[in-house]
Amino acid sequence: MLVDIRPVARLRGKTPVDVATPLTAVLEALRDGTADLSRVRVVCDWIQYKENFREVVDVRQTAPGSPDQELEVAVDLRRAGDCDVADLTRRLMAQNGSPDAPDRVWLEGWLPGSKGCIWAFNRLYWQALHLWERATGRGYESALPGGASDARNEAAVRELVSDLFRIWDDLSERRALPEELYVVELGVGNGNQAKAWLDEFRVMDQAHGRDYYRRLHYLMCDYSPHVLDIARKTVAGHGEHVSSLVLDATTPTTVLGFLRYKVFLVYVSNVYDNLPCDEVVNIGGRAYCVETRAFLPEAEAAEIAATASTATTDLPALIHKLLQIGPELVAEAMPTQFTDVDAAVEFWRRCWQSLRRAERFVPMPGLDSYQITSSLSGEMLRPLLDAHGDLRINVNNGAVASFVDTLPLLHPYGRLVCHDLFITDVEQSRTGFRGPGKYDGSVVNWVNGPLLAHIGSRKGIDVRYAPFAHRKGTSIVTMTAQVRD
Repeated sequence: MLVDIRPVARLRGKTPVDVATPLTAVLEALRDGTADLSRVRVVCDWIQYKENFREVVDVRQTAPGSPDQELEVAVDLRRAGDCDVADLTRRLMAQNGSPDAPDRVWLEGWLPGSKGCIWAFNRLYWQALHLWERATGRGYESALPGGASDARNEAAVRELVSDLFRIWDDLSERRALPEELYVVELGVGNGNQAKAWLDEFRVMDQAHGRDYYRRLHYLMCDYSPHVLDIARKTVAGHGEHVSSLVLDATTPTTVLGFLRYKVFLVYVSNVYDNLPCDEVVNIGGRAYCVETRAFLPEAEAAEIAATASTATTDLPALIHKLLQIGPELVAEAMPTQFTDVDAAVEFWRRCWQSLRRAERFVPMPGLDSYQITSSLSGEMLRPLLDAHGDLRINVNNGAVASFVDTLPLLHPYGRLVCHDLFITDVEQSRTGFRGPGKYDGSVVNWVNGPLLAHIGSRKGIDVRYAPFAHRKGTSIVTMTAQVRD
C-alpha cells in the first residue's frame, strides 16, 4: 500500500492540517475489508475550492476490468472532519470502485475529462450569464479571488502599455512601424478589462505624444454574442477604435486569420483556466488517462427532480435538454416542468451545485496515441512525466489549443500576455490540488505552465512566467510569450 499526502505545505505552521484522524479512519476501514491491500493507494488532498466536483471520499479504479486492476482511495482533508470517513470508505470499498454505485444518478458515460458535461455547464454559464447574474444578484467577477480581475489593475496596464510604446518607438525610428496597430483581447467578459486598458492607453498616449491611439485597433473577442453586447456598451467611449468578434478562444485564427503576423499584443486574462481540460496520471512508470463521469447524489437528485415535476430517472435527459437549448427556450418548450425562465435558472443552479464527477484511470497504449489537440500528440507530455515519477497533471487541452493557434497572429515583435492560474514547476502538481473547482457557475483548472513552455520552445517561442507584480497575496501568474531572439 502507498499513502500519498499531497498538501505538504499545510502539515506545519500555526494551524497544521489534521492528517492522522482521517488517515487512521481510512486505514481501519481498509483493514476490515477484503481488498488486496498491496493493490490499494491512499491519496490525501486539500481541495481549496469550497465548491468542487469531488466527494469527501472516493474510490477510483486503475486499469478497470483488467488483471492489473488497483484501487485509489482519495480523501479531501479539508472536509474530512465533517463526516464519518471510515463509514464512507467501507461503503465505497464494498462496491470495489464500481461505476454502478446505486446512490448516484449518472448524467453521462465514461469520458476523458475535457469531453464531460461539466464543460457544457461551463459554456451555458457564459452564454446565459445575464440570467445567472440576475438570479444571484451579483456579477461574475465577485466570484474571483479579491472580487475583481487582476487584468484591471492600473499599474499592470501601465506597465503593459509602456512596453508597447517602447517597441513601437523603436520600430517607428526605423520606419518599420505599420500604420495600423492591432491589439487583441481573448475572452472579454463584461468589457471592464478592455475599458481599463483603453482608458489608460489613451491617457498615456496623450502624454507620450506619438498619436498611437489614433492608429489603434482593439479587437474584443468572445464566443458569446451576449457578452460582446455588454462589452461594447462598456467601451462605448472608444467606439471607433474597437471591434468585437465572435470566436472560440481555442481556435482564434478561424476568425482572426486576416491578422496573421500583424498583432502586437494578444491580451488574455482568466481564460485559459476556464477551458476544457484532460488529466493524465503517471503511476509506476505507466501513463493513464483520467476518465470521468458526471453524476448527482441520489438524494439531491430526487429533490431537484421534484422541483421540476419529473421523475428522477428522467432527470438526466432534462438536464441535457437544458444544456442544449438554455433556460429561456427550455422554459418555453417545457411549461409543465418550468413555470417561467426564473424557475429554469433555479433548476440549472441547483443541478450545478450538486454536480459531482467520478473518476477512473484507464491505461494509455502510448503517449503518441493520445491527442492533446488535433495537431499535438501526447508525446509533448513525455518530458514532464518521465522526469517526475508518480504524478497527476492537467493537460489543459483548450488552453494548449488556444496558445498554439494564437502564435501565428503575432507580429515578429508582438507578444502574448496572459494573467492566469499557472503552475510554473511540475512539482506543484504533486503538492497541491489543481482543479477542477467551481467559480460560481463556471469551471476552473490551474494551467500547466511547463507544458506550454515546452510546446512554445519547440515552435521557437520564448515563454516566461513571473508572479503578478501588482497585488500581494494573489495566485495569479503572468505568462509572456514572444518569438525567441
